[in-house]
Amino acid sequence: MTTRRIPPAFEVVILEEPTFREPKAEKEPPTGVNEKVTIQPGDPVLDPPPDGGTRAWLCVLGCHLALFSTFGTVNAYGVFQDYYGTNLLASTSASVISLIGALQLFFLYGLGPIVGRIFDAHGSAVLLPVGSFFVVLSMMMVSICQENKVYQFFLSQGVLFGIGISMVFNPALAVMAHWFRRRRAFAIGICASGSSLGGVVYPVMLQRLIPAIGFGWAVRVSAFVSLTCLTVSCITIRGRLPHKGHIAWMSFVDLGGFRDLKYTLTAIGSFLTFYALFIPFFYIQVYGTYEGVSTRLAKYLLPIMNAASFPSRVLPGLVADRFGVLNVLVPCTILSGIFSLSIWLPSRGAIPITIFSALYGLGSGAFVTLLPAYIATITPMEVYGARVGSIYMIAAVAALVGTPTAGAFVKVVGQHDFDGLIIFTGVMVLAGGVIIGAAHVVQTRKL
Repeated sequence: MTTRRIPPAFEVVILEEPTFREPKAEKEPPTGVNEKVTIQPGDPVLDPPPDGGTRAWLCVLGCHLALFSTFGTVNAYGVFQDYYGTNLLASTSASVISLIGALQLFFLYGLGPIVGRIFDAHGSAVLLPVGSFFVVLSMMMVSICQENKVYQFFLSQGVLFGIGISMVFNPALAVMAHWFRRRRAFAIGICASGSSLGGVVYPVMLQRLIPAIGFGWAVRVSAFVSLTCLTVSCITIRGRLPHKGHIAWMSFVDLGGFRDLKYTLTAIGSFLTFYALFIPFFYIQVYGTYEGVSTRLAKYLLPIMNAASFPSRVLPGLVADRFGVLNVLVPCTILSGIFSLSIWLPSRGAIPITIFSALYGLGSGAFVTLLPAYIATITPMEVYGARVGSIYMIAAVAALVGTPTAGAFVKVVGQHDFDGLIIFTGVMVLAGGVIIGAAHVVQTRKL
């Protein structure tokens, strides 16, 4: 009889998947920490991930569409921020309006460890359909929200939508570990690119439909697009490994990592970066309109930012494999802060604002993609999932309070107010990148 620990799917999105072999007489070393699985003679032996094949690539397609409809819609919130501020919630402050979008990020990251444990126990068969239903239902509810009834937007677009996208987003990424090992970075990159593509399609679609058919029907059309994509996702996303059937709730976070200085610095740097990382995505369109950029171009600033993040979702994992994760993560994060201070802050016309949108999208996308990979390099495999969960819960709090804090700078739309918002964004992202870089110094000295 052989006892081995099999890490949950949430843990192995980045790491190597355990290889299942015929049971041996001697006891093999454990590869995870969560649950013990006793393999009896005669139990089914699981083959290693196929790294391809029809079922695997159909799963990639489904995951791409899942992220298109979830994180892609989050990336489009700047359109709602601009529209609400001038129409449906004109009497509400920018800070409060941005809190609606911040709630989406909070639930997306904050529920990740919990959803991951449910996925380990029961797979995606329940999570994906229920999450998809919540996503579509929430968008339909947004379409009938009443003017100046801000609580309706909070409940539908903030809470219900946030819970729904977390139930879709996290299993979609986790299931990649079931099908890919050698080509996992490439497969995850294709999936992650869906969020960038959605961040291009949804803003353009909404801004073209709202003047033509009104806000309500524009959001309903978006909901039908999401329904179509998520239906395909529910059909094509399938796990390959057996389910545990029970949940170890106490293992979804691990505070023991904070005894390690590298991990602590990474957590602090991640908090500062996530605090401000999404501010430009929420406010770039509002800023462009204020600076006198043509209405037509202002509406495309957010899609440009999301389109530029497309290559940084796909390529960083491949580049980092050659040059080191931190050697790509830290420069991209620091450059994002520098771009805010050196290009966005003095920008007063269409050209510099457009250039900033493209460069910031390129740098910020790399941070989101590479952070879990870097945590894997400083964390023992057996506690990887729990420690990633701990940092993501910290990131969820940062994202929740970050954009409303920035909105507090823009009490009245004016250049002085925007300067404060931009400086705040640049300093926080820059500081986060520097502190994560300090973790590299600590790691190097210990080698």
